[in-house]
Amino acid sequence: MRHAPVRPSPERAPRGVNGESPAVRFPDMKRMKRRTGTGRTERSYPPLMLAAAVSVSLIALIPLCFVVGYSASIGPTEAARLVFRPRTGELLWNTVRLAAGCVLLCAVIGVSAAWLVERSALPGLRVWNVLLVAPLAIPAFVNSFGWVSLMPGATGYGGALLIVTLSYFPLVYLPVAAALRGLDPALEESAHALGHSPWRTFLRVVLPQLRPALLGGSLLISLHLLAEFGALQMLRFPTFTTAIYDQYQSTFNGPAANMLAGVLVVLCLLLLLAELRLRGRARYARLGAGSARPSPRTRLGRGTAPVLLGLGVLIALALGVPLGSLGYWLTMGTSSAFPVGMLVTTTLTSVGLGAAGAILTTVIALPVAWLCVRRPGRLSVILERSTYFGNALPGIVVALALVTIAIRLTPALYQTTALLLTAYAILFLPRTMVNVRSALAQAPPVLEDVAHALGAGRSATFRRVTLRLIAPGLGAGTALVFIAIVTELTATLLLAPIGTHTLATQFWSHSDSIAYAASAPYAALMVLISAPATYLLTREARKGARA
Repeated sequence: MRHAPVRPSPERAPRGVNGESPAVRFPDMKRMKRRTGTGRTERSYPPLMLAAAVSVSLIALIPLCFVVGYSASIGPTEAARLVFRPRTGELLWNTVRLAAGCVLLCAVIGVSAAWLVERSALPGLRVWNVLLVAPLAIPAFVNSFGWVSLMPGATGYGGALLIVTLSYFPLVYLPVAAALRGLDPALEESAHALGHSPWRTFLRVVLPQLRPALLGGSLLISLHLLAEFGALQMLRFPTFTTAIYDQYQSTFNGPAANMLAGVLVVLCLLLLLAELRLRGRARYARLGAGSARPSPRTRLGRGTAPVLLGLGVLIALALGVPLGSLGYWLTMGTSSAFPVGMLVTTTLTSVGLGAAGAILTTVIALPVAWLCVRRPGRLSVILERSTYFGNALPGIVVALALVTIAIRLTPALYQTTALLLTAYAILFLPRTMVNVRSALAQAPPVLEDVAHALGAGRSATFRRVTLRLIAPGLGAGTALVFIAIVTELTATLLLAPIGTHTLATQFWSHSDSIAYAASAPYAALMVLISAPATYLLTREARKGARA
């Protein structure tokens, strides 16, 4: 005799948190994975987070809208005449080959140095880790000042490529070293067990997992080079940025300068699309930190001496030359070159602006980065990509855009600190965006789901879970922005309230007149102020290195 299957009554069905059915609280994960590939659905955007992200993106796009609107106002015929000329081709060739060469060299140096510090038995790992990050404390234009003041022949493409590489390779070293520390050593051990050689294991297993960090650092370097002015002006290597500055300062040719800025916008867009394409849709977060044991370190054997020599030469070029030059000019200067009152005032101003701007930039980067990682989709990608355009434009273009907007729409903001901080946020938002996005990508989203399941709201989950997980990334991003603001030049020259002087502007006023001894104290103070922020960047890295 056949019996009908026994079905549990609704009142006896197991209940979820707060009385809901598990089917309601926890939907079909397979269906969600078919939608996004990550177990996350991209349908819902938290209203407050979305509104904040849209506001940040609109502010970041102000310089772009200024350039596009101004270019459209002069007409297509005049725009074509200003763009399609031999001078533009020369500037394009200089800019592209400098960016390509610097990114390639920084990638090789940064990845190699990161592997040596994190995976080899190199003597003095903690010391090398600090020294490899220390060049971030020396602004690129101070580095150029050090080389040119001692060796006037260090100009042109060769000198520019050398100096910008020595200044920016830590931007690749830092994220790659952090990614190496977070990798699960079991993956590499499995590759070895399958017969792969150490070199093949690195290429097939390790390097693909380093791709987000490597691409993020390379993108930062490329965007910064598009907007670099002080270093290249000292090295007499013409690029779009130096040409734009010359147009505004010497001939006041607004149309020509804005059309050159439009070419920079196109280059920035190409870089963003290339980075997005190469990064792909892979996810790298995992629930735990992997094996509790550290990754095995490779003994270098006979290669120890050559490796130490190579690292020593790198540090000597990146730190020894600029610091030695500053020491030389400080000793050569007279007491009149040390105006104590001006030095104290400019130092306090630079530190105050740097701290305020760094905190503001990191805070406004949070909603955009969160949507990009936690709610992937076309809208979130567009919002995140839009924040990078300001960094590709010279500071003078960003400053002129904000001045024009302020005069026409909000005159009360003109010549105020608030407008200057807005310029800093637009210029350096990508620096903290890359770090926050990377930290969020490695933070397991399942922990946020658990917090929601336990009854925590969105804001409570963000404060108690998400922020704690991404705290190292926030710290690194804030430190990078602080260093950038303390050493920012062109936007500060135009937007700083009347009577406001920073270390960078005072340094430039003296170095522009070849008063090397008078400018050396301001450069030395910039290095000293940037040093603690640079040390903050290395503190987390030192935990992964063994002396």
